[in-house]
Formats: sequence, structure tokens, C-alpha cells
Amino acid sequence: MSERLPARLEATALIRRVESEGGFAAVLKKGDPDRGALTLIVRSRGAFHGLLEREMGPDFTYRWALSRAGEELGSDTLRDLVAAKQRFDPDFWLIELDVAQPERFIAETTSSG
Repeated sequence: MSERLPARLEATALIRRVESEGGFAAVLKKGDPDRGALTLIVRSRGAFHGLLEREMGPDFTYRWALSRAGEELGSDTLRDLVAAKQRFDPDFWLIELDVAQPERFIAETTSSG
């Protein structure tokens, strides 16, 4: 089984990456600093492009998975999503990213494992 970085380090690295490329990042919910799961809301100029979630694959390695691409994520949907995740995993992180090229960002993130 592969080890992963502590959540706070991974979150910080993602935020720095986005900001270094001229984007914006905000931690909407801070989770456990070591083992919290990460959920990323990816936007471009405010328009929703998808959710990225860190998941363990069948080979016991962690990978980024894209979900909810192509649908709008309104405030009610976001509130419901956070409530459902909170019930399942109270230690998860929720980070919103606003990037210039969301398709490229998502492709690079999901391919880097």
C-alpha cells in the first residue's frame, strides 16, 4: 500500500500550485491535518467544472477521481454535499479552486495520481 502525504501538506501544495498559476484557492472546510480526505471544487471564473476527490483504488493506491463534471453546483447542492460528506467523514477537507484552464488542471491532477 502506498503512503500519502498528510492532508495539510497536500492541501497547501494544491493551493500554492493554483495561486502560482494566477488562480484562486480557498479552504471552505478544514479537516484533519494528517488523514483528512480532500475534496476539490474546480471552477473557472466562477463557473463550476467538477469535483475532484482523492480515492483509494483497487490496487490500494490513492488517485484523484473526477465527479459531477458537466453539472452546475449551486449553493443548496454544495450544502447538501458538505452535509453528506460530514456525516460520512467529519475529517474531510473542502477546497474551492478557481483556475484559468480547468480542463488542463483536472487532466494534470488526475493523471499525476
